[in-house]
Amino acid sequence: MNRFELNTQFAIANQLSFDQGNGDWPFIQIHNAHARATISLYGGQVLGFHPHHATDDLMFLSERAFYEQSKAIKGGAPICWPWFGADTSGMNRGAHGFARNQLWRVVSTRELADDGATEVVLALNPSPKSLELWAHTFELTSTITVGKTLKIALVTHNTSDTPMHLTQAIHTYFKVGDIGQTQVLGLENTQYIDNAVGGNREIKPQMGAIDFTQEVDRIYTHTPPIMQIVDAAWQRNIQIQATGSHSTVVWNPWVEIAKKSADLNDGDYQEFVCVETANAADDCVQIAPNASHTLSAEYSITSLLPTFGD
Repeated sequence: MNRFELNTQFAIANQLSFDQGNGDWPFIQIHNAHARATISLYGGQVLGFHPHHATDDLMFLSERAFYEQSKAIKGGAPICWPWFGADTSGMNRGAHGFARNQLWRVVSTRELADDGATEVVLALNPSPKSLELWAHTFELTSTITVGKTLKIALVTHNTSDTPMHLTQAIHTYFKVGDIGQTQVLGLENTQYIDNAVGGNREIKPQMGAIDFTQEVDRIYTHTPPIMQIVDAAWQRNIQIQATGSHSTVVWNPWVEIAKKSADLNDGDYQEFVCVETANAADDCVQIAPNASHTLSAEYSITSLLPTFGD
């Protein structure tokens, strides 16, 4: 569908509309009583979420992001599916699966009666190309709820007659004021696989909060459902609540990788951290025929500044 057809079928007056975004792909623009948000149908990817009470957007989106077929958009919340990380199949498939490089279709849009939040349901179905890469039939849906919080619920339904195994992640780029004044809390006393340069995939313990003074590329295992990003430079706290996940990926490319990345400015590493709700490493999901699995993350922003009277 083009944006005119999409607006005819799925627009919500004074709340949701479709426009032509970068790459000539349809973008969903949401502006409701709680927040503004932008969603790209290419990748089924939330590109921005700005609650009205917050001073800045939740998400980082690179000024140099690619908006080209077969390339991922750098920023927002890319969907890594049905495998996370480098391909280990020997088939020479690209990293992080194919969902983030496909055009998703709109299933439904609606205003939620209880609080005026906006719900968008997107779907991705098999294609001849996807079946070459991954020999399963499936229905993948993403339910995106834009309200006081942002919720992304990724549901994989196995429509094939054999079990499927997958790894996946909601690869969210969180915007921060200064990576040097940023910490991630909630993963204390867990262990992680160190995938950074020189890390050699060693398993290491996490002692205390996660600070950023060098490249961080880690898969945390057996992780709790709630984590926080403390963004001291902007005096805000970002809470992440995950379901359907027992692993969390934390990533910041640091100086050298940012310089080598064509879709990042050299200094962009200072302005974001990725904390990814995932099924990764040993947290591999098996889905029986006609069964489903849901991976979801809910994000909220609160101020670190004391309120009047505290």
